[in-house]
Amino acid sequence: MPDVVERDVPTGEGRLLHTFDSGGDGPVVLFHHGSPATGALLPPMLSATSARGVRLIGYARPSYLGSTAVPGRDVASAAADVAAILDALGVPRCLTFGASGGGPHALACAALLPDRVRAVATLAGIAPYTQDFDWFAGMAAPGALRAAQQGKESRRKFAETDDFDPSVFVDADWAALQGEWSSLGADAGAAGSAGPDGLIEDDVAFASDWGFSLGALTVPAWFVHGELDRMVPVAHAQAMLRSCPTGELWLRPREGHVSVLSAVPVVLDWLLAQYP
Repeated sequence: MPDVVERDVPTGEGRLLHTFDSGGDGPVVLFHHGSPATGALLPPMLSATSARGVRLIGYARPSYLGSTAVPGRDVASAAADVAAILDALGVPRCLTFGASGGGPHALACAALLPDRVRAVATLAGIAPYTQDFDWFAGMAAPGALRAAQQGKESRRKFAETDDFDPSVFVDADWAALQGEWSSLGADAGAAGSAGPDGLIEDDVAFASDWGFSLGALTVPAWFVHGELDRMVPVAHAQAMLRSCPTGELWLRPREGHVSVLSAVPVVLDWLLAQYP
């Protein structure tokens, strides 16, 4: 397992982004974490990237793990942050993927930095809010996102009494959290114990205008989704496929929101196949 280097990267706006870097001179893959999370590079990802000679980079979005807050940030703002990280680490171009709440931010980078981000994948990613389909249908616990639609104060008030609903995870998810992906649960807990600000900002951004269109993507995109997902229903992946001219969809009929991460090695192979 590679030694991960952590550092704070300045954005040029007086802000800092906390980054994680596995090092190496192979192709670079930049990972966008879920909501909530710290951006840390978890053991299953490091094992898969190390086996493929990949340099894996992650970072904490604003308001997570010491990364400077950006009140009112939208999804598109991730592109400028990633450009600053790539510049600071001397990376001219990369591949990217995001899991769950990281999916929209990965797509923002692919859409807005096509000269630097050569391909993108999402796992269990959420779609832009729209009335073209029932965005909330099939969510076991939609309360946080419904509150986020009303703005930050509404979402913050919801957080004061919000309790985790275990029904959002199916049996396959719980098995993953008790096995290979136990580090994911620990990381989410660490992020949550630091306060709700990062998650609140994420949710408000998801339920608002993202600041870019999926129709603007020109690089290959792959949407990977578990058909049993009760946190972000499969209709979100299907909607993104309809909107994205370069998209492909891989539905996994036995997977939920967490267990779909078992596809990470295959996703990495797909990303690497797109690398020039």
